[in-house]
Amino acid sequence: MRCTRFFALAALLVARPALSQAPAPSLPYKIPVLQYHLIGDTDSRWKRSRDGFRRDLQLLYDRGYRPITVAQLVDRKFDIPPGTSPVVITFDDASPGQFSYIERNGKLEIDPNSAVGIWLDFGRKHKDWKPRATFCLLPAASEGHAFFGDTGVAGQKSEWRFPKLRFLVQQGFELCNHTLWHGRLDKRSDAAVQEQIGRGLLAVDSAVAGYRVRTFALPLGLWPKNRALAQAGRWTDEKSGRAITYRFDAILEVTGALAGTPYGPAFNPLSIPRTQVIGDNLAKLLDQIERKRFRPR
Repeated sequence: MRCTRFFALAALLVARPALSQAPAPSLPYKIPVLQYHLIGDTDSRWKRSRDGFRRDLQLLYDRGYRPITVAQLVDRKFDIPPGTSPVVITFDDASPGQFSYIERNGKLEIDPNSAVGIWLDFGRKHKDWKPRATFCLLPAASEGHAFFGDTGVAGQKSEWRFPKLRFLVQQGFELCNHTLWHGRLDKRSDAAVQEQIGRGLLAVDSAVAGYRVRTFALPLGLWPKNRALAQAGRWTDEKSGRAITYRFDAILEVTGALAGTPYGPAFNPLSIPRTQVIGDNLAKLLDQIERKRFRPR
C-alpha cells in the first residue's frame, strides 16, 4: 500500500506543469548610474569621444547590461530581457554633441555622430538595446547648451530645439530638469532656486505639453541652502501668472559612492550618485559591481 501511494505521488509531481513565470532580471548589488557631458572628437575631463562612447555601449551590452531610465530605476520597472542587468545612462547639459540634426534637401536627419544618433544605430543592430536614457536639460545656458543647440552653434538652429525634445519623449527617453542655465543653487535665495527650477520646467512644458519631469540633477552637485527645495517647490511666472509647482521623485548627484539597488534599504532616490565615464574606468566599475549579485525574492 505504501509503495502504491509513493508511485502515485511521484506521478503527480511529474505531471504537474512547470511555473510559467519568467525569471527576474539579474541584479548586481549596485546598479551603475553613468554620467556623460560633452560628446566630441576626443576624450577629456568633461568630454567623451564618439568612438569611446560606441565602445562603452558595446562593453555594456557584451557584459549583459541593458539601459533603463532614472524613473524606471525608482519605480523598479525594468523592461529588459531576463538574465540581463540594468544600467542607467544620463546626459547632462543638453549640448549639441548629444543630439544634433543635419539638414539635407530641406529635411532633418539625426546626426549619426551625435550621442542620440550613435545610440539609435546601436539599437538597430541590437534589438534589445532600447532608447532608455535620461537627458538632464538646460533650456537657456550659453555656448549651445540650450536644448541641444541654438543660434547656429555647431550648426544647430533654434527652431530645432523643441522637435528634439518631442522626439526623445516619443522614443522612450526621459527628460530631466537641470535648472534654467546651470546656476549654482548654493549661492541663491530660496526664491531664486525655485525660479531656476520652475523656469526650466516651464520650458520643457512649452516643448512637450503635459510632460511630467520626475528627475532633477543638481548643477555641479551643489545643494541649495534649503535642501528641501531641490525636491519640491513653487514658482509663479509674473508675466502670465502661471504657477509651476514641482515635486521630483529622484535627485541626481554629480558623483559619489555607487548607488545600491532599489530593492535595498540603503537606496535613496533623492540622492543618487553617478559615475562619469572617463578613459577606461567603465570596465573597472563593472568589475567592481559584478563581484556580488542577487535576485530579489
